[in-house]
Amino acid sequence: MEVPAKTLLLKEGDVSNNAFYLEKGVVRAWYNNDGKDATFQFFLENTMFSSLESFKKGLPSMVSFETIEPCVLYKIKKPDAEAFLEEVYENPELRTLFMDALFERMFDYMKHFFSFIKDTPQQRYIQLAQQKPDIIKRVPQHYIASYLGITTVHLSRIKSKILKEKLS
Repeated sequence: MEVPAKTLLLKEGDVSNNAFYLEKGVVRAWYNNDGKDATFQFFLENTMFSSLESFKKGLPSMVSFETIEPCVLYKIKKPDAEAFLEEVYENPELRTLFMDALFERMFDYMKHFFSFIKDTPQQRYIQLAQQKPDIIKRVPQHYIASYLGITTVHLSRIKSKILKEKLS
């Protein structure tokens, strides 16, 4: 399916009956934090995503998914995903690839979580710029600021400070 930017693919609180494969574009995962959007993950091309707890257990989703750019997506209904997963589990190579992808996602969550405990917002921004430069190039600043847990004004100050340090 082709969808424009700002398309809500799943709303927080709804039950997810679909997984998505992102062929083209950028999607963000976010939740409502006392009336403010809190972005906690971005998905770029060639990524599969879903609200796993909702998709697997039928629980209300803790997050919303929204397109940031126009996107080309494949929507995979739950019965089709379950049939695919049965095939994956039976094939050792596919099972390894699938598990590696799951662990990679888990490591990303852990790194992001721990960075809020041990790093300053400037350190988080520098790490994001180094590890995922496409996000810096393609995602609007207010979503990046939300992802880093800061305001857009604070993000502007950080970027200005980094630029001044480079020029010194």
